[in-house]
Order: sequence, then structure tokens, then C-alpha cells
Amino acid sequence: MRVLIVDDERLAREGVRTLLEAERDVEVAGECGDGRAAIEAIRAGAIDVVLLDIQMPGLDGFDVVRAFPDAQLPVVIFLTAFSQHALRAFDAHALDYLVKPFADDRFRTAIARARQQVQQRRLGKAGVQLASIVAGLTGASTSDDAETAAPISPSAGRSLARIPVRGVGKVTYVRVADIVWIGAADYYAELRTKDGRRHLVRETLQHLEERLDPLNFIRVHRSAIVHLDHVAEIRTDSAERQLVVLRDGTQLPLGKPRREALERALGER
Repeated sequence: MRVLIVDDERLAREGVRTLLEAERDVEVAGECGDGRAAIEAIRAGAIDVVLLDIQMPGLDGFDVVRAFPDAQLPVVIFLTAFSQHALRAFDAHALDYLVKPFADDRFRTAIARARQQVQQRRLGKAGVQLASIVAGLTGASTSDDAETAAPISPSAGRSLARIPVRGVGKVTYVRVADIVWIGAADYYAELRTKDGRRHLVRETLQHLEERLDPLNFIRVHRSAIVHLDHVAEIRTDSAERQLVVLRDGTQLPLGKPRREALERALGER
């Protein structure tokens, strides 16, 4: 089953690709970061399923669907951060929709439905009807709306020492002391460590921030947390944007309301 991943966030695409690696009959046919590229990839053919983000700059997920007659459209699973898109998703003849952040089990359920639909198409059957799809989702969509990331550690009130990174058939434990900074995209976080490696985890930045030691880590932007020991300077570029420059040369955005807290934290070390 050939699957196309469409999301404007690179980390989100990597996270979906990681989940697909557990599906033995799935081949990732490609990745697209915008709606126009998705349309071109689908037109090129040989796509069975498209995992399609709804909110993207330029052409959104619904625009992509409208670009094709039903007979030429692959099986569509919408990805969205907002549950209010659900009815529009079904109106657009999507097989399913996943509300971010979604659980691994919920993702596997959606892929199983897509697999069944692909098989039915290959057999020349009409496919499942919208009513049965809605009936099958009763209760599941409600739980999506309330879903939150599972706690990394059961020890409430204690700072993290290691973060589990789940791969196919294994779990790697990254020492928090080795983390230089953490970036975010949707429902994933990317850990950057001293050895230059990247580790993708299914955690929100907010959840990680709550469990990291505030004496060592600070949120500098809605999309980044840094280890204070690795901050080299605070800079304003030619476009008047504020940046945090790390000792390895990495430049991260600095939210204006967060600058004072960062300067205070650096001064106290």
C-alpha cells in the first residue's frame, strides 16, 4: 500500500513516517510540505492513501481534495489540530480524520480502515459508505478531542532524568543532561543532543517543559526550549527579530515576552 504524507511541518511528517514503519505492507511513496506539491504527487499516480494535513499555507487539505474527481482521488485520511473540521472532512469524502495529538492505536485503526478500503477498490467494490464510517467512529472522535500525551514518568513533581524515544522494536533512553535544545512541531518534539543527533518523541513541548528542571531549561519560543548552559548570546537580526544563539552556532527564535526571563535565568547561573 503506497502512502503519501502531506504536512507543512517537517517534524510532523517524520513522526507519521515513523508510525508507518511499523506497518509491514506500507511503502511511503513520498512526502509533501504543501498542497500544490501534493496535487502534483497524486497526479503522478500510484498513490493508494494520502495522509493529508488540513491547515497548510496556500492550498489547504480541502483544496487538494477538490482538485480531483472522486474516481481519481486516493483514500484520504485527514490530519487536523481542530475537531471542528470533522464534518467538512466527511463532506470531502475522507475515509477518516485524526485530531492531533492522536494516539498510536488511533493511527493504526485509521491505517487498518484505509487498508480495507484499498483492498475493496482493487476488487472493484464500491467501498464503505459514509454512514458506516461515521458509525465506526462513534466514541473514537470524542476521545480524540480529549486526548493528551501520556505522562513520560509517573513520578509527579520530579524533574526528568531520561526521556524514552520509541523506535521500531526498541526504546532508547536519552539523558536529559545531554540535551542542548528541543524543537517542536505539532504533537512531536525533537531532542537535539551534544553529539549532534536528533531524537523524535511523541510529546508536546508544553508537557516536556513541565517536567524539565527549570534551573537548567527554559522556553525561549513557542517552538523551542534550550539548556541554559548552551546559550552563547542574545541577538537582534537585521529584520529586528530576536534570536538566541547557542554555543554550536544554532540560532533559535526568541519570543519578545520571554527575553526578560531568559536574561534573568542566565544572570542567576
